[in-house]
Amino acid sequence: MSATPDPGIEQTTVPALQEIVERNQVWSRMAAKYGVENPVPPWKTSLDGMCDALDRAACDADVPDFKERRDEEDALAATRYADLPYPENQLVSLAHSLVARGVIDEQELRRRLANVRERLEA
Repeated sequence: MSATPDPGIEQTTVPALQEIVERNQVWSRMAAKYGVENPVPPWKTSLDGMCDALDRAACDADVPDFKERRDEEDALAATRYADLPYPENQLVSLAHSLVARGVIDEQELRRRLANVRERLEA
């Protein structure tokens, strides 16, 4: 376990996530656009569950442990994703970390983002 986040994590660019930042795709704007009054994004529970699962993961993938994940989240939220509010910065920081570590590739991330968009716009 490292005391500080891997500097390579911050240096890695994930274009799919950068596009989200550039579009300012945050829950408050999306909720207003679609007439949703709940201030908590519907994906927040899934994000919390994913973080809990990762914290307990025992696999061969390069999955960050709790401290590494939180350190990377803090570093990315303060730098690369500083323009996003919480919990969006937590979500994209986790996705960034998993892409940078090779747990998921960017093509798969884009596919999943497209699926979410399809459901939202249906």
